[in-house]
Amino acid sequence: MMENENKKVMLSGIQPSGDLHLGNYLGAIKHWGARADEFDCYYFMADLHTITVRQDPAQLRRRVLTQLAQYIACGLDPEKNTLFIQSHVPAHAQLAWVLDCYTMFGELSRMTQFKDKAAKHKDNINAGLFTYPSLMAADILLYQPDYVPVGEDQKQHVEICRDIANRFNGIYGDVFKMPEPYIPKVGARIMSLSTPDSKMSKSQPEGCVFLMDRPEDVARKFKRAVTDSDTERCVRYDRENKPGVANLMAIYSAVTGKSYEDIEAEFEGQGYGKFKPAVGEAVVETLRPIREETERLLADKAYLEGVYRAGAERAAYVAEKTLRKVYKKVGFLPR
Repeated sequence: MMENENKKVMLSGIQPSGDLHLGNYLGAIKHWGARADEFDCYYFMADLHTITVRQDPAQLRRRVLTQLAQYIACGLDPEKNTLFIQSHVPAHAQLAWVLDCYTMFGELSRMTQFKDKAAKHKDNINAGLFTYPSLMAADILLYQPDYVPVGEDQKQHVEICRDIANRFNGIYGDVFKMPEPYIPKVGARIMSLSTPDSKMSKSQPEGCVFLMDRPEDVARKFKRAVTDSDTERCVRYDRENKPGVANLMAIYSAVTGKSYEDIEAEFEGQGYGKFKPAVGEAVVETLRPIREETERLLADKAYLEGVYRAGAERAAYVAEKTLRKVYKKVGFLPR
């Protein structure tokens, strides 16, 4: 087993509702691989969450497998990290129902993601869309993690998870560890290339760079990236007044390791005509090995099946220990 009593536990998951993009990589996945030496890490494909919105079944299966391959291609060693598919560990759905019964209607109705998705999918405002925070809390609490890596905009999910855990612990004793949000300092929030006041998202493909995009498509998207309309047209970091340029600088800094001061000096007096293609080229070279390794892994389905089966076995071992404890506390008879 990969359990390590001496390491703190970290857990995170991404929905395979679309292909992974540069924001996912620079904001989250890039930082995950380096944590395996310090933390006992669990990373999963959140396929149960995706079906709150209607999915094409064949496409969902493809995306889950591709996402697993991309996790590995981005540096997540399956020998050092537990990589698994959420639906392969039944304890997620089982604990979610128990936590539904300890989550208040008012708490769920205040969740911004429910409001956003309900507005976008008016013909499919289903119960899962409303109660998904209970499933998310189950995802987290099953593994008793110390930290949950999230973007600044997702702290609300960890907060409601803590509220649910607190309520349950208040009734039954210290069953759940209280997880803390873990927000990386660098590259935490990559914005859209077309609308730099909103986060990069697969729902806006024209402003989104996908990990599997062809090099020519990546270059084209950066050449078309929104900068600003001021007259000076200089490369200067100013998130408030020059959000497009600041976003491109943040991306360039994340993929090259250069500071904003270095970037300003590098492109001094050159304008955006030189800057945007340079950022595009740096991103192309960053994504090239990831794309090529993902394609190689996808050609080896037997290997990927071995990874997700072993991951589910390891995850289930830990998750079921927590579930048994919860079932005993609420009064369920053991099987």
